Amino acid sequence: MTGAAGGIGRALAERFVTEGARVVVADRAQGPLTATADELGVVAVSGDLATEVGVAGLVEAAVAELGGIDVWCGNAGIGLGQGIDAPDRLWQLAWDVNVQSHVRAARHLLPLWLEQGHGRLVVTASAAGLLTMLGDAPYSVTKHAAVSLVEWLAATYGDNGIVAQAVCPEGVRTALYEAAGPLQPLLDLDGTLEPADVAEAVVATWAEAPLLVLPHPEVARHYAHKAAAPDVWIAQMRHLQRRIPTPAYVGSPVVVGEVER
Repeated sequence: MTGAAGGIGRALAERFVTEGARVVVADRAQGPLTATADELGVVAVSGDLATEVGVAGLVEAAVAELGGIDVWCGNAGIGLGQGIDAPDRLWQLAWDVNVQSHVRAARHLLPLWLEQGHGRLVVTASAAGLLTMLGDAPYSVTKHAAVSLVEWLAATYGDNGIVAQAVCPEGVRTALYEAAGPLQPLLDLDGTLEPADVAEAVVATWAEAPLLVLPHPEVARHYAHKAAAPDVWIAQMRHLQRRIPTPAYVGSPVVVGEVER
């Protein structure tokens, strides 16, 4: 369970423990991660999931602790609050955290799962991966890529007993939400959930194993509308854009986020 120091990652870890699962939690925020592990009675592995070393170390530690891995919940995420002008280093950071952390995990896990004939990758991708996130270009683009990765894995390895799912909520009360500032009203349009609500949605659809887990049911309607009438949908997004500040061109952007939603 990555990004488990707080937010959705912690809520998922707590819910899985309640269901009787043996869990290893991971994050780069060592203090909060240790507190989570102590409270839940699970093993913690500190590391940066935006790197190959961090992902490989977590897989190795989890296999050593659990004897194998049946489910990998990738919750590592970062929001930047930047526009197209975000410097390359921040685009790369968003890519490494929001996309490559899942790519690297899949590379390590697929050989294990193909051998045992089952496995499940659950990626917290955000409704931004299906719609968009006004005010944050790197976040929106990389979350779309995360959903695309899940789709590809599900289509490619579904016949091998491997499940891939994207969890796509809108507003959830996490540190990332609290840091959203003027973007919060957009996140609140269909109601704001607690992390535990997202964890419950994941567990409630576990047997069905849908490609998309939508804690906000309204996202399905928005997604269908976008596909059916993209120009109308863009016009509606432009209307919403007028209600928020356009991302400014800045010299030294500040990263706002957490290694978990």
